[in-house]
Amino acid sequence: MATPPFLGNADLQLLLFGGKGGVGKTTCAAATALHLARCFPGVSFLLVSIDPAHSLADSLAGLVPPANLKILEINAQQCLSSFKSKHRQQLQQIVSRGTFLDEEDINEFLELSLPGMDELMAFLEISSWVTNRDYGCLIVDTAPTEHSIRLFTMPELLQKWLEALNALLAKHRYLRARFSPSATADETDDFLGGLAASVSQMEGLLRDAARCRFVPVMLAETLSIRETFSLLQQLKRLHVGISDIVVNRLVAPSTCAACAETHARQARELATLFRRPPVVDFWGVPLYPGEVRGRESLEAFWKDVRKLGAPAARAPVPEASHRPVAVEAAAQHPSPQLRLLLFAGKGGVGKTTLACATALRLAGDFPAKRILLFSAAQSLAGCLDLLVGATPTPVFAGLSAVQIDAQADFEALKSLYQKELDEFLRSLLPHADLAFDREVMERMLDLSPPGLDEVMALTVLVELLAKDAYDVIILDSAPTGHLIRLLELPQLIDEWLKVVFGVFLKYKRIFRPLKITDRLVEMSKGIRQLRGLLSDPRRSTVFGVTILTQMAFEETSDLLAACKRMGIAAPALFLNLATPPSPCPLCSALRRGEQEIRRQFRAAFPDRRQTLVYRQGEPRGLRDLQRLGETLYTALCGEEDRELCAAQAG
Repeated sequence: MATPPFLGNADLQLLLFGGKGGVGKTTCAAATALHLARCFPGVSFLLVSIDPAHSLADSLAGLVPPANLKILEINAQQCLSSFKSKHRQQLQQIVSRGTFLDEEDINEFLELSLPGMDELMAFLEISSWVTNRDYGCLIVDTAPTEHSIRLFTMPELLQKWLEALNALLAKHRYLRARFSPSATADETDDFLGGLAASVSQMEGLLRDAARCRFVPVMLAETLSIRETFSLLQQLKRLHVGISDIVVNRLVAPSTCAACAETHARQARELATLFRRPPVVDFWGVPLYPGEVRGRESLEAFWKDVRKLGAPAARAPVPEASHRPVAVEAAAQHPSPQLRLLLFAGKGGVGKTTLACATALRLAGDFPAKRILLFSAAQSLAGCLDLLVGATPTPVFAGLSAVQIDAQADFEALKSLYQKELDEFLRSLLPHADLAFDREVMERMLDLSPPGLDEVMALTVLVELLAKDAYDVIILDSAPTGHLIRLLELPQLIDEWLKVVFGVFLKYKRIFRPLKITDRLVEMSKGIRQLRGLLSDPRRSTVFGVTILTQMAFEETSDLLAACKRMGIAAPALFLNLATPPSPCPLCSALRRGEQEIRRQFRAAFPDRRQTLVYRQGEPRGLRDLQRLGETLYTALCGEEDRELCAAQAG
């Protein structure tokens, strides 16, 4: 039987698994690492996770790896601290030589500034292992799609960072060549040269199909397919080759009504993959009756993999003979006083679906309220089955939706800064020495802290609420690891802004205030307001969304602990995509495992309302989402709610 080529290729130096959250990237990476280590005992392997919300250890479940396989979850904070400690002297010398900033300014910028922390640290660590040939092959469990893409764009980002540092050294090099032509390159030149060489080598590897392979993992679902094809387009633009795609959790034909319905739906979705001759091979992996964790199930994961071909004909989706109650223990209806509802959880657990269903429910219950459904990811359009862009799109009476491109907004901010600075510097006195300081100041925003673009997107929410543009905003958030980082970032970025303002104030005789400082002031105010909003349970709340697996339980525990640490209210959990009762052997086995995880949730979080939401196809479009929204929450209750509804009706 044919198997994916990456399972038998001992020449690969780098093998990465990526895709939409919750599709099984970690499982595929772990199962592949064990398979390769067993098949090639003479080769050393490293299985590494670069997802901030690590689930690799949970997937391995205490497994002791073979002697030729090492396992690591990258801790970005520790790596960043180590990098700064190791290279602080060189960085300080570079900055001090190239600008008028004093030692205090320099230290503050170095403490707060490094681009794309998680992806940068992952890139530098992987680059070091590859350069030194520490391992024969690295198998990488990446973060969800948008952040794994950043790994491939890291060479470009690092190049900009290196250009900024080189700009700081330019004046020193000029003076050295002018007055000491015999002087040789020093340790700062060596540092930048070595880093540039490492970036160049890693960039070459990422684009070398003979040594590097990226394997997307997906499900036979509309949203997963759309995101996978979007990923393919972005990787093609970055000259990253793809030859194989894994389609996970396929359901076999069955006499069980629920399984037959799922199988037919998956077959219909798979047919879309073969409308045109595929340029890659698709490999199907079945849905297993138990959670794939630990040695036995991971080693058996690829046993039933098969190459997929075009279906003979589209299978009709049968109507299930019976449908269970959609939910158990419906959630408490959100208070009319809430201004911000944030849906959070592991990738692939259904945050977008529940956020959309909730928005439609609130729009129906409070017709006088202005409600905005907001996402910094590109997922709302597929779920709503509508075109949704960067400007609010009407969805339903009183409800609009918007998808923000955080990176594009940040690039626009940088463009404005450079334009203003250029106009200002050209207006200074001719004798001012600006030949080098100009480029240094132009690149100040290239040394901004990681996540500034994403926090900018969140401050847009605060601005909309402050301007009273909307009464309620429902946020479809990033996956857990990146959300936790995002919720912790406002304080860091607020400190960075203070440093920037401090520089402008300190040198106000040199730099007159630029208009962009007004935007930075607004951002600083927005960050403080966001922190105040998130810490007020009367105005904001986090709805945790999870599924009934051990790995999801562990990640949800991390999310709730982070919310508690930051004083953010998270009173309710949605246990989503649960298997309904059925005599089917597959469904029964899945349900038994889920019931055990449900008991763990009850024991761990007895003070939180836990709503069980059964699997019910793939809700898409307004009608399906409205139906789901009606079942998710209790009816409005309380005198205040009744009076509000009566006033709105009148």
